Amino acid sequence: MTDTLSVETPALDPTALQPGDGARVRLSRLLDRDSFFELGSQRQHRANQFGLDKRRPDTDGVVAGTGAIGGRPVNVYAQDRRVLGGSLGEAHADKIARTIEQAGRGGVPVVGINDSGGARIQEGVAALDGYGQVFRANVGASGRVPQLALILGPCAGGAVYSPALMDFTVMTDESYMFLTGPRVVKAVTGEDVDARSLGGPEVHGERSGCASFVVDDDEAAFALTRDLLGYLPSSSSAPLPELVPEAPASVDLRDVVPVDGREPYDVRDVIGGIVDGGRFLEVQEHWARNLVVGFARVDGRTVGVVANQAKWLAGVLDLTASEKGARFVRFCDAFGIPLVVMVDVPGFLPGTAQENGGVIRKGAKLLHAFASATVPRVTVVLRKAFGGAYIVMNSRSLGADAVLAWPNAELAVMGAEGAADIIFRRQLDTEPHRRDEMVDSYRADAMHVDLAARRGSVDEIVAPEETRDALVAVLRSLRGARQPAFVHDNLPQ
Repeated sequence: MTDTLSVETPALDPTALQPGDGARVRLSRLLDRDSFFELGSQRQHRANQFGLDKRRPDTDGVVAGTGAIGGRPVNVYAQDRRVLGGSLGEAHADKIARTIEQAGRGGVPVVGINDSGGARIQEGVAALDGYGQVFRANVGASGRVPQLALILGPCAGGAVYSPALMDFTVMTDESYMFLTGPRVVKAVTGEDVDARSLGGPEVHGERSGCASFVVDDDEAAFALTRDLLGYLPSSSSAPLPELVPEAPASVDLRDVVPVDGREPYDVRDVIGGIVDGGRFLEVQEHWARNLVVGFARVDGRTVGVVANQAKWLAGVLDLTASEKGARFVRFCDAFGIPLVVMVDVPGFLPGTAQENGGVIRKGAKLLHAFASATVPRVTVVLRKAFGGAYIVMNSRSLGADAVLAWPNAELAVMGAEGAADIIFRRQLDTEPHRRDEMVDSYRADAMHVDLAARRGSVDEIVAPEETRDALVAVLRSLRGARQPAFVHDNLPQ
């Protein structure tokens, strides 16, 4: 794969600027040097009302075309807020929609740079229909080609639904997106809020989950986009990128995970000690932190990693973690990316807030995503897998191709303490001093990994330091399990 380096910003003479030059500079920083070919550079709107007949700039506020990233073709568009405020009208929308549609037809990723004042009010319903045209193009390309949205400025009103329909959204520190702006919020609800507090990167990166990645500035967004595309196939029909395999990070996995199931640790240390070069591109890092998802390579090939994070909420599954995991699994399945699932889960988070929020429905999304996935799926039980969460996290019964487990792993309906309190309730009423004995008895008779291995719930018990070799062996054997083809779209979260 060709190395991709950011290019220097061309010096611009403000007096010589042409419509769209700001967007072209951004695209030059994103794409391989001298690879961009523009389409529709002379496109103009046809509206005559409200003085628009006297303002017909070329590009109509969006620069679109084709280029390359890492030597691979991509379709791109970039809104330019210095041209008609980057507002979306009929011609503007048609350029974006055609760019997305042609990406789907050509089997290449599409990257859109969003920086717009919103719908072009002067064009009325034509602007709204333009949004509908873009959304339809997003849906038509969903699951066929990767779609990436970069939010590098404002993204408001109907415009927010295009990034929401795309696969990954990158926000910078200066960007924001919301359906209704601060003025409307103030008028309707009386709430006084600024743009950043309403829809800034902290909101969507940490609380709403709408942002897949949050970075400092444009350059960081472009670098991340190039890195992300390096993990992804060009389309659902294209093979995965393949690099020379690398050794994992120098980590003694035997020391990473504490034996005591109540002690926290960072599962990303485990991931780093297994994947090529220790490199892991985490998605939605700051949202639903009790579940970690992202991309890595094993044996030179891309894998999607889903892992319980014992460092947050003890790694339980809940509303947000279930949604986060489900969409990531579905994306990987759509694009033929094998899944490596690392399990250390005590169950689902209990409580009225979770039940009222629909944890049954949301948990079913993750269950459905795993059970319906056709890509190779390998699970590694690191420490514990309890209750319904054990089933949901790509268990053997859900169709995992292989389930590996570390020697101290435990698999059961619930933890030993809770189970003993139920099973030995009557004995404990009369002999409470025997509780520890009964807890140990349940652990030995019902939870030990050997029991799961004998009945086939676990395919093989492997030492921590043998995990990578085991994954390599299983994934190599499954390379022909899913031939590249369009499988399904990628539903919004």
